[in-house]
Amino acid sequence: SSLLCRTRQDAPASMLSRLLKSRLPKCNGRRMSSLQGELAAYQQPPTKVTRLPSGMRVASQYTPDETVTVGVWIDAGSRFETKENNGTAHFLEHMAFKGTKKRNRIQLEQEIENMGGHLNAYTSREQTVYYAKCFKSDLRNGVDILADILQHSTLDQGHLDFERGVILREMEEVEKTTEEVIFDRLHLTAFHDSPLGYTILGPVENIQSITQEHLREYVKENYLAERIVVAAAGPVDHAELVRNSEELFSHFRSGDGKRKEEKPAFYGAELLYRSQEEGSLAHFAVGYEGVPWTHPDSLTFMVIQSIIGNYKKNEGLVPAKLSSNRLTNSVANLGPGAESFSAFNTCYKDTGLFGFYGESDEATLDGYLDELLFAVSNLAFSVTEEEVERGKRQLKTTLFGSLDSTTAIAEDIGRQLLVYGRRIPLAELLLRLDAINIEEVKRVARERLFDKDVAVTALGPLSRMPPLVELRRRTAARRL
Repeated sequence: SSLLCRTRQDAPASMLSRLLKSRLPKCNGRRMSSLQGELAAYQQPPTKVTRLPSGMRVASQYTPDETVTVGVWIDAGSRFETKENNGTAHFLEHMAFKGTKKRNRIQLEQEIENMGGHLNAYTSREQTVYYAKCFKSDLRNGVDILADILQHSTLDQGHLDFERGVILREMEEVEKTTEEVIFDRLHLTAFHDSPLGYTILGPVENIQSITQEHLREYVKENYLAERIVVAAAGPVDHAELVRNSEELFSHFRSGDGKRKEEKPAFYGAELLYRSQEEGSLAHFAVGYEGVPWTHPDSLTFMVIQSIIGNYKKNEGLVPAKLSSNRLTNSVANLGPGAESFSAFNTCYKDTGLFGFYGESDEATLDGYLDELLFAVSNLAFSVTEEEVERGKRQLKTTLFGSLDSTTAIAEDIGRQLLVYGRRIPLAELLLRLDAINIEEVKRVARERLFDKDVAVTALGPLSRMPPLVELRRRTAARRL
């Protein structure tokens, strides 16, 4: 076989665990448990990666479980659509479970049910994912089902017409979720010249007019072998996974060159939807241009997101006015009108979106935005060691805590291979995180967040909403 097999193991575990053990005795009890979590990270099993002759990659991490998650991560999402076919990637996800040339819809559902398995899929702006969770003895069957629905779906006209109604109802549900609406509109505001600004579901007129030909054309253009990762986690024999993948995913063709991708322009703009419902809250999001996945500052942005943190009125073990988070203190002192806020940091291939989402009553809105914008701009000049260390600890907890199932591990492998071209070991991530200090946080905030354009979107009672030019001025505000 001409398979190129590489096992990614960037740092010798024994050396790194000795390095960490040497630090353990010097720490108090609270830090001890944190460091023991870090020690587990240094002993993370390696991720085995094999590239098939077609260009498709197969990756796995062994974990001692009874169940296995195997999935297909595809470098294709709503970002790679046009105005005419926006919504196709998501529509395809719906059609995948409606039957193939070998299994009709009922047979497909019965086979999954008889395995005691679980089949799922989702579409994002840059990725489409299909995965199965099953017992370890059913791994080949899981791969076979995924290969079948991705390569041999019938895309039956009757099912296609039925799914239009399903997706339109899904759209109605999304429209009821204010946070999702705000983030969709924030993307439209910030990236309005790019498909990155499109919604994942697409507009109503496209959902009503998408044809079998649109779906087949999208698959032909985007479901190429080199853009696909088959990832698995659990009690997996990597060689067996490679054999099954090479045999069963044989219909994906290789591409004839790189897809044309242009970095989307970021716009300082606003999109406001005013309403005057009695007693309703104002919902808003402010976005700064972030950085791509592979940018050297991407990890520092994650730490900054953690430092800004989140807040919800009357929630949390520590009263907000006693919190060690300066922003939470300031917001709590604004009074009961400040309902909640959360920082966000979204990375894409060649850009990013960083900022905060919040809710408040109409009277508090101006002062609330002032506190949030100042908290971000002030990081360029004033951040304490305690704040940076707290942000790093919370980020480590999030990173470790998210890898608590075979599905989460498979998701991590698939996503990282698509965005980084490799799986970054937790040991490497920890070392890079530990290197981030006060000066690094200040530098990134000064270069990328202080006195910069912002995209703003809001809905609700907005009579106290400052104009965009005023919000832009506040990104450079200093206080004595």
